Formats: sequence, structure tokens, C-alpha cells
Amino acid sequence: MPDRAAAAPSPLAMLPMFAMVFGIFYLLVFRPQSKARKEHEGMLKNLKKNDEVVTGGGLFGTVLNVKPDSITLRIDDNVRVEVEPSAIVRLVKPKASSSGATTENRS
Repeated sequence: MPDRAAAAPSPLAMLPMFAMVFGIFYLLVFRPQSKARKEHEGMLKNLKKNDEVVTGGGLFGTVLNVKPDSITLRIDDNVRVEVEPSAIVRLVKPKASSSGATTENRS
């Protein structure tokens, strides 16, 4: 003869668990994604002529013209393409100047 079945926990007792799971999910997913989106939007707003950029398709180019709905890039001599601002993935970091670097001769 079986005893009484184990009683299911009340939904009110499960609420703190759901809140904790949502909090962890927010910290690990939503917050970093929002931060990255804001940084990308800021980078797009600060684009100017002669900035070197990379598109989502992997094209390296130099910004020639910035409009609200398109950006004109020079990808080679006499080759220009017009892309949407969202296609720009990142700025290419300028190379470090070698004038300030010191070299050591080891014998």
C-alpha cells in the first residue's frame, strides 16, 4: 500500500528560482550584447573620411563618404563600393609608429 505521493512545491516557492535564473541569464547574455551593440553604434557615428574599416563580408576599405543611409568605401585604386552602415564590422587599428620604439642590438 503506497503512502501519500510527494507533494509538489507551490508555485510561489519556485518564484525565487526563476528570478535567479533570469538574473544569471541577464548578466551572461543580455548585458554584454547590449554593451557590444552600443559600442558598434558609437563606432558608426564616429566614422569619418580616411578611416580604414572591415565589412561583414571581409572587405578592407577606406571610408570616402559617410551618409546616414550608406557609406562609400575605396577598396582598391578606382574601385569604390557603397555599403550600408550596418555592414561595417570594425575599424582597422592603425599600426604602431616605429619612431617611438627602441631597438636593442644583442650580440
